[in-house]
Amino acid sequence: MFATEKLVAWCVVPFDAKKRGPAERVEMLQKLGFKRYAYDWRAEHLPTFDEEVALLKKAGIELTAVWFPANLGADAQKLLEVLKKHDVKTQLWVTMGDPGGTDQTAKVERAVKVLRPLAEAAAKQGCTIGLYNHGGWFGEPENQIAIIERLKLKNVGIVYNQHHGHDHFDRFPKLLEAMKPHLLALNLNGSVKGGDKAGKKIVPLGGGELDLQLLAVIAKSGYTGPIGVLGHTSDDAAERLVDNLDGLRWLVPQLGGKEPGEKPKYRTWK
Repeated sequence: MFATEKLVAWCVVPFDAKKRGPAERVEMLQKLGFKRYAYDWRAEHLPTFDEEVALLKKAGIELTAVWFPANLGADAQKLLEVLKKHDVKTQLWVTMGDPGGTDQTAKVERAVKVLRPLAEAAAKQGCTIGLYNHGGWFGEPENQIAIIERLKLKNVGIVYNQHHGHDHFDRFPKLLEAMKPHLLALNLNGSVKGGDKAGKKIVPLGGGELDLQLLAVIAKSGYTGPIGVLGHTSDDAAERLVDNLDGLRWLVPQLGGKEPGEKPKYRTWK
């Protein structure tokens, strides 16, 4: 489940010191052995999204997910238009802030009101909506599960990000079990307890003292869906991805009780 060709490269479009364009990015993914890719973007990237999707298809790289607004405005319509043009059915990763409301029931209802039109539009194109934890009320898995249960739509699930789950480490096994029926993707991160408050929010795999423990929970959980690895820094995206791949290759044998080899020498982390 942790083989490179099964992993999803994530956060490598606006987070890249080399500011690669579509062709350079697809070439990078091919060189590193990725067969899956999740597309994040800023406004300046949308004009070349059509080109990027065409190049991904030509290269045989799956567009596993697309970062998606919490509305159906012009940017959302552009994304849906390109996906429809290329007949790509993918996950649309959506986050939002606190939906407002005086109590839990009201918050869930307000979130449902925002998300239902998105989910219905996605369903028309064979896409799914992934509720993406990004902190706050919406980033709590229990709240996301409550939203999904209230929506009662088959194409809505959860995308869980370890780099936004620092407060969840102690209860991660319980959370993963609860999320598993809804889990569309799980993005890994080097995990340091309290790291989000100590300048270590995003760390290469193998660089966090909790990495092996959390990886073991995932391996034993029965989850078989997409596993993402991050860029998400101001470094060269290729170097940060390689650091994560090296760290993962160092960790995985230890899951089977093997002695670790030499710890990776990271290019983007000290």
